[in-house]
Amino acid sequence: MSSFALQQTPAGLGLVWLEQPTMKPLVIDFLGGKQAFRGQQANLKDEAIARACGLHKYKNLTLLDATAGLARDAWVLVNLGAKVTLNERQPMVRELLADALQRLYTQAPEFTEQLRLAEFAELAQAPAKSFDVVYLDPMYPKGDRKQKAAVKKDMQMFQQLVGADLDADELLAPALRIARQRVVVKRPQHADFLAQRKPDHQIISKKHRFDVYLCADAGDTARVQS
Repeated sequence: MSSFALQQTPAGLGLVWLEQPTMKPLVIDFLGGKQAFRGQQANLKDEAIARACGLHKYKNLTLLDATAGLARDAWVLVNLGAKVTLNERQPMVRELLADALQRLYTQAPEFTEQLRLAEFAELAQAPAKSFDVVYLDPMYPKGDRKQKAAVKKDMQMFQQLVGADLDADELLAPALRIARQRVVVKRPQHADFLAQRKPDHQIISKKHRFDVYLCADAGDTARVQS
């Protein structure tokens, strides 16, 4: 029997951790709460993720968030001008995203073209060179007690449901096939390179680093520089 279930709440579809009945359901909300505030505060100058993805250089980039999760990074990227497609293979999380997007489109239809859910669930199904940027943020096994204690309750629930992406190394090759310009991989500071492949360059933030892999034909497909 699963330890998790989906149920409707006044705020939208929520994820319930059956073993933790006092914990509030996890609901994705792009226009309310901390996620909305994070998107509203985002700016190109201060966001390492924006520089890593090239948003400070190019307009209207199409981006595939290939490990979307709760779409928190994706929402920041949308608010910074990217057109983002969400890919999520965990079925319950995918349903949460679909519900959150429907509520977003109802309340703010201008985002219909800016943020959408991928029609495919596996990267192997995505056409080659179909996005300017592919973004990867695979779940990383955490063994540090201090790190684990610092994780907020909603992320504890999410991590418990999803688990570690043990096949994370296998995501890089299809991502490079899909991307026209670059693949960006978000990693903990101490983590190994994905698939043991050294990136072309890195953007370092306080808590993470962004490993950037440039595609061979990036110069031919780059958008108009802003």
